[in-house]
Amino acid sequence: MMRAVILVNAYIRAPAMLRQAERIAAELHLRGVRADIVKNGDFPCAVAGEISLGDRPDFVVDLDKDKYLPRMLEKCGVRLFNRAQAVEVCDDKMLTCIALAGGGVRQPDTVPAPLCYYADAAVREEFLQEVGRRLGFPLVVKKSFGSWGEGVRLARDAQELAAAAEEYKLLPHLYQKRVGKAGEDLRVLVVGGRAVACMRRKNEGDFRSNVERGGRGEAAHPAPAFLQAAERCASLLGLDYCGVDLLDEGGEPYVCEVNSNAMFNEAERVTGVNVAGAYAEHMLRELRA
Repeated sequence: MMRAVILVNAYIRAPAMLRQAERIAAELHLRGVRADIVKNGDFPCAVAGEISLGDRPDFVVDLDKDKYLPRMLEKCGVRLFNRAQAVEVCDDKMLTCIALAGGGVRQPDTVPAPLCYYADAAVREEFLQEVGRRLGFPLVVKKSFGSWGEGVRLARDAQELAAAAEEYKLLPHLYQKRVGKAGEDLRVLVVGGRAVACMRRKNEGDFRSNVERGGRGEAAHPAPAFLQAAERCASLLGLDYCGVDLLDEGGEPYVCEVNSNAMFNEAERVTGVNVAGAYAEHMLRELRA
């Protein structure tokens, strides 16, 4: 019997994250695969001259963002879904923007913040003035790392921009032109290069549409250009599975973010699509190819 490990964070708390792992495990079981959910801190893998690996699985479904263990597993020849490089690029929002640049998808105008090492350093006023001039207000300030809308702020004017820049100055972050309708986006789930489900997320109480922030999902059937944009993102980033968040600006899709481990619980509920099953089928096709 083929054996899979579904890798989750050692400190997993969110029920939605655990349900995601359980859904994938269940769909793999239905297809004759033994699938064990393992926390990354419990995985027997170490560097001792060479990388030592204990009980080697046939493949690993990586639902975490840990950089080191996936790299070690791949060096031992284990196939990961998604691959380590793809997860790392998606985990860093600015690296995602850079990777997609020139790839035929639209993105909001984005400016990276300069790296700052010193807590007592003053954020350069000239830089913030240029950010405001280029992007206009209101604009979005984002930490480069974060999920579920955490670390994302709206700066309505120069004063709020300065406050956000001061708060985030010691952390990797970026500034982005606001496009689309506040509190609304399209989440397109892509498996094996094909868009399999789409939902519109709306949040009446926040400019962030995340379900974890109070947003609600509903099944959506957008124009083909939106699905094609999501599929293009998956191709450019080398992702087996992802959720692409798209903003609608004048009927054109703009890529907000690409999530290598996007939650699919709400999408399955509102669309009726078996996303976990589609992912399981894709993994087995890849392994048998």
